[in-house]
Amino acid sequence: MYKGIWTFGKVVEFRTKTSPFKRFVRFEHTDVTYNEFHKNGNKVADFMKSLGLSKGQTCAVMLPNCPEFLFTWLGLSRIGVIEVPINTSFRGDLLTYMLNKAECQAIVISADLVDRVEAVIGELENLRHIIIVGGFSKSSVDSVSVHSFEELLSQASDSEIDVEITPDDPSVILFTSGTTGPSKGVVLTHIHNFKLAENCCEIMDYGPEDRLFTGYPLFHGNARFTTVLAALLADSDVVLHEKFSTSKFWDICRAEKITSFNALGSLFTLLMKLPERPDDADHLVRKAYGGPTPPELYDAFRERFNVKVTEIYGLTEVGTVTNNLADSFRKGSCGRAVPFYEIEIHDEDDRPCPQGVAGEIVLRPKEPGVMFTGYYKMEKETVEAWKNLWFHSGDRGMKDEDGYIYFIDRKKDAIRRRGENISSYEVERVINSHPSVYDSAAVGVPAENNGDEEVLAVIMVKDGATLEPEELLEFCKPRMAHFAIPRYIRLVKELPRNTSQRVEKYKLRQEGITLDTWDRERAGYEVQS
Repeated sequence: MYKGIWTFGKVVEFRTKTSPFKRFVRFEHTDVTYNEFHKNGNKVADFMKSLGLSKGQTCAVMLPNCPEFLFTWLGLSRIGVIEVPINTSFRGDLLTYMLNKAECQAIVISADLVDRVEAVIGELENLRHIIIVGGFSKSSVDSVSVHSFEELLSQASDSEIDVEITPDDPSVILFTSGTTGPSKGVVLTHIHNFKLAENCCEIMDYGPEDRLFTGYPLFHGNARFTTVLAALLADSDVVLHEKFSTSKFWDICRAEKITSFNALGSLFTLLMKLPERPDDADHLVRKAYGGPTPPELYDAFRERFNVKVTEIYGLTEVGTVTNNLADSFRKGSCGRAVPFYEIEIHDEDDRPCPQGVAGEIVLRPKEPGVMFTGYYKMEKETVEAWKNLWFHSGDRGMKDEDGYIYFIDRKKDAIRRRGENISSYEVERVINSHPSVYDSAAVGVPAENNGDEEVLAVIMVKDGATLEPEELLEFCKPRMAHFAIPRYIRLVKELPRNTSQRVEKYKLRQEGITLDTWDRERAGYEVQS
């Protein structure tokens, strides 16, 4: 599919020539056609060149989902400036670290976030230009030039840009979460991004009749590569919101005539927690992409909403690694390896595990260009990730006799209790199946014995429902191993989440055992083996 022109600018040019006035993306209040996308991308490219930015340099983008984000993404791509999307929640030391680590010469930023850059401007080593979207006002900072994005669009040229860009050129630096150390900038090429999008198009069978919906942010890979780029390849269109509203989800799908959506984290679980309605299946959505899909919810979700689910497993560095196709779905698995990756399960000595034995998921490409080229300016970390010529995912899983991979847990999220490895994911699956529970997170907290851990379950209860700790443990007893049953239970109104709606477990670990945490040992509640 479009082999030989796998750069962002070339694919947009192709679509503009064939369907210039077709809508490509609908934001909540604005539509963007291919022609508008193409011309505004050229304007951004022309303006960035006028500032002196050139191929191989970096520019940060700190925006919510909006047309200006799309235009900037395309414009930087057209002149080979590497885009560095920044989470709109970041500030202070982390923002400083990322801008310096990626050596950003410029930043395109929302007006309501400019003060975060101004607060750390004295610590920024490379920043020379700030381009503000919305509510423009001159900055008092003398060390940088400040510009209005709106003036950029009104004054810059929309002529074609003559810069040679190849599929192997770097396109974007996406920072990892940094939960086990400093955040690492993952360098991704055009061909990697489109290979990920092409896999999505093929397994989802996307075409011009499809309309994709996401509320995930454009500063993460999911919305970029498996929604926007996938739609670009398939000639589908996109409805892109700033965030998901679970309560309004199906009404939005009906109103916008959505045919497919992406899901991460607990979205499937949260949708199943909605009160049942007679019109639950009255919509045009017939397929969903993402995961994980709790096995106990799969059939019920498909029957209730009449939606087929295709589950995948992947990472920022390597894109999609496995596909669990809707028509051959194996419950509990995240699927088999995509054609362009080889996957093994390795033990602590980095040797292959037998079938059915848990270890670390490792992989390597069968084709050039399909995974990241390295961590930006972090050569040591790049080499460490490639130990023994396998990329080490940091995730635990196992493989069955048919080659299906079963995700167990992030290595950093696994809980070690009295010699047993406990999957936080499996603990959460059981707890979330309780009728009074809306969502939960299981984390390990230090035990009295040095080096050991105990299980803490942090739980959101459904509105109007009640839940006693003893009741929950009685529910858990027949459904999980005795050693995995939580010792500590804490009820909260909200769980801390990032913009992809994943629970930020590191915050729960940092909080640890709070004053409102229930302790079954202190309460005298016993769990028998």
